[in-house]
Amino acid sequence: MICHEFKGGTGTASRITEDGYTVGVLVQANHGKREDLNIAGIPFGKEIKGFDSEIKHLSPREGSGSIIVVIATDAPVLPWQLKKLCKRAPLGIGKLGAGNESGSGDIFIAFSTANENAFSYDKSTVTLLSDEKIDPIYKAVTQATEEAIVNVLVAAKDMHGRNKNTVYALPHSEIKRILDKYREYIKNTNEDLK
Repeated sequence: MICHEFKGGTGTASRITEDGYTVGVLVQANHGKREDLNIAGIPFGKEIKGFDSEIKHLSPREGSGSIIVVIATDAPVLPWQLKKLCKRAPLGIGKLGAGNESGSGDIFIAFSTANENAFSYDKSTVTLLSDEKIDPIYKAVTQATEEAIVNVLVAAKDMHGRNKNTVYALPHSEIKRILDKYREYIKNTNEDLK
């Protein structure tokens, strides 16, 4: 798994809405170009120097790959609403600068743990969250998708494979250097949010 040309893999994140619903996201991140990687508005992909992966055989085209996103919630949403949740995952991917490649085979799936008796052979009663109350869940999906991908990148370790193929993890020393460089930008952004 290669994510923004660094070591990718599996990551998770979650949010709890003001109404107390939980939204969890699991990603399998294998997508994106390095030059497009932006985290919190900072162009990390362009700022990181060195650490170019060395893939000798069967090197994938830059930015090709895929991402799988699994969205779970305990909110009482029905199938057409779950489809709408899936449409919010690409917003989180896009915030990091990916999702613009034609070679990507993206898969999004969502499920709810509410209404556990909805599929009985007899009559069943379900609870439905109205569309007027679902916006916080959409926001949670977008935020958790973005964070799950960042968690993949931050937690990954260098991978050395067969035939001396090497994929480097996002270098923590470079993250620190870049954050120091953008400290004033971060400070001003946080003050603007207050």
